[in-house]
Amino acid sequence: MEMYKTLELKNTYKKNDINVSLPILSSSGVEMIIDEDVLRCNFDAVDLRFLETFDKNPLILRVVEELHKIRSFSSANGKIVYKSFNKAKKVANKDANKKKRLGYECYKKNFPNINNTVPEKLVNKIHCANSLDFLKTLPDNCIDMILTSPPYNFGINYNNTNDVNVWENYFEKLFAIFRECIRILKDSGRFIVNIQPLFSDYIPTHHIISNFFFKEGLIWKGEIIWEKNNYNCKYCTWGSWQSPSSPYLKYSWEFIEIFCKNSLKKDGEKYNIDISAEEFKKWVYGKWSIAPERKMKQYKHDAMFPEELARRAIKLFSYKNDIILDPFNGAGTTTKVAKELDRKFIGIDIDEKYCKTAKERLKEADTLFNQKSDEE
Repeated sequence: MEMYKTLELKNTYKKNDINVSLPILSSSGVEMIIDEDVLRCNFDAVDLRFLETFDKNPLILRVVEELHKIRSFSSANGKIVYKSFNKAKKVANKDANKKKRLGYECYKKNFPNINNTVPEKLVNKIHCANSLDFLKTLPDNCIDMILTSPPYNFGINYNNTNDVNVWENYFEKLFAIFRECIRILKDSGRFIVNIQPLFSDYIPTHHIISNFFFKEGLIWKGEIIWEKNNYNCKYCTWGSWQSPSSPYLKYSWEFIEIFCKNSLKKDGEKYNIDISAEEFKKWVYGKWSIAPERKMKQYKHDAMFPEELARRAIKLFSYKNDIILDPFNGAGTTTKVAKELDRKFIGIDIDEKYCKTAKERLKEADTLFNQKSDEE
């Protein structure tokens, strides 16, 4: 039995009192040792209520009296546990208890924590390139945040792609890019993915992609429901009308999954925080009501998340001057908003027309930034 506190009493008691008291004290959680004229009571947790029933025994009454003087205790499993006495035990088991309490500690992978610098020539630019090839040129641990939405190439006519693939090939290609993204993400960096499950194909892509990140050792920080308020979906296909045969479920939302590398906490300078108190209180609520992007026809892109979604994600999960990367930059929403919010950025896309659009939108960001500066 491991003990954490000793209470010493002067031995002025009759031998019979001691002999009677020893088994009683032992039953209550106290180990008594007789050392010449001193009685040493070693204990961690004491069943004080049990001892108080022996109110005729002078030695036990003395022990109870001394224990009451301590006044630092709590109830646990029917016993009185003296917190200060148990401190050594808590410290000894701190790491083990943390793993039991925080489940992610049992699953996360410990990545290298030395951060590196991206070559300046690559920063604040749109790169028209194969994403996998380009990412391989970047050093480990160099990007603060990745914000993206995987391309939905199934049945959609994207320019320069023939990606109506079988599912295995699609996820194999996607995860190869995401593995490179994980490699280049900084220690405590964030990976934020907007995912629309392919409901019509009955493929839960948000679960598949989240499971990939979990298996790769990232920490799941949370999930945000993006409510698009797209009520037109109420009047589309019904499936088996008025029949349990095969009704088609309708969704007006998408998912935003947030993962972290190595740590849930990201350090940064206080003066680089630009989120207001009202924004913070509103955005930490895990349901964002944001209208869909209305300029997709103008930008000739079939699947864009709105600027407001990018603005919230970037301000809530990054600091000013952080480097934000989008490996599927498309028409450039991530890079435009990152520039407007005084973040550095890297946008990658294989389609030249999209890259041209993304560069044009950066000029819009310049104009907006200049207007804000003039107003200030």
